[in-house]
Amino acid sequence: MKIQFRKEYLIAIVVIAAIACFYWGIKFLKGVEMFSKKMVVYAAYPRLDNLIEANPVLINGYKVGTVNQISLVKRHDKYEVLVRMLITQKVEIPKNSIARVVSTDLLGSKAIEITYGDSKELAMENDTLLSQTEQGLKDAVDKRIAPLQAKIENLIGSIDSVATIVTYVLNKSSRQNIIASLESTRNAILSLEHTAKKFEQEAEKVSLIISKLNSILTTLDKNLPAITQNLNQLSDSLANAPLKNTIKDLNKTLAETKTLMTNINEGKGTLGKLAKNDSLYNHLNKSLANLEKLLDDLKQHPKRYVHFSLFGKKEKIKN
Repeated sequence: MKIQFRKEYLIAIVVIAAIACFYWGIKFLKGVEMFSKKMVVYAAYPRLDNLIEANPVLINGYKVGTVNQISLVKRHDKYEVLVRMLITQKVEIPKNSIARVVSTDLLGSKAIEITYGDSKELAMENDTLLSQTEQGLKDAVDKRIAPLQAKIENLIGSIDSVATIVTYVLNKSSRQNIIASLESTRNAILSLEHTAKKFEQEAEKVSLIISKLNSILTTLDKNLPAITQNLNQLSDSLANAPLKNTIKDLNKTLAETKTLMTNINEGKGTLGKLAKNDSLYNHLNKSLANLEKLLDDLKQHPKRYVHFSLFGKKEKIKN
């Protein structure tokens, strides 16, 4: 009986120890340290993605605790996700620190990163920290892909336009136009080649012209001081010339000419009378008419005006 009692007692101890180890293993897997000093703080989030219990709580990338519990609570007539964090390391956390949910890898694993605030007051047991969530992977990818999607759509539209243009260009009439354009381009190239050959042939003449221009420029450069001196002398002569008196005399002459023209227009003086009076014109016309009659009479009766004899003229005996 004594031996059997000892076996049952030993079995009970082993079972209890196994249960304790199992419980400790579960807590360990959850990230809960059973024999360390703990401080509990909270943070409330409007939404959480992929954050689960046992996720780490970090400060500057160093694990200082774990997420102990996640629950849904109603605050200010809105549901929020309340996260209970178990701080196992001895750290001082300012009261206005921010508990920000961050991604720890590309697979979407989450953690809570505590960013220190500048408050001198420290967070106490069961205090609620400020919360912040980073942009999710899906949102980040959507934000990155949205501009690329717009560019791809524009590119597809451009490709459609290019395909339409190519289809239009590849019809029969367009091909003929393209061939004609290529032929015109070929003729233009041949013309340019012919012009280049002519230019090569005329290169010697161009070189001679350039040499003459250089000679002229050299001569001009040599004579430039003398030309400049002559121009200076001319400008000095013009400056010393009595231009004022000349201009004054010219103005006087113009004034007298103006007076003379005014007198002529008004019929004053001999020139004015000749210009304004018609009597001289009438007399001249009358004299010309008489002269014309005299010439006609001279042609018809020349003997009245001209007497010609080889033996002299016989005088008429007056009655």
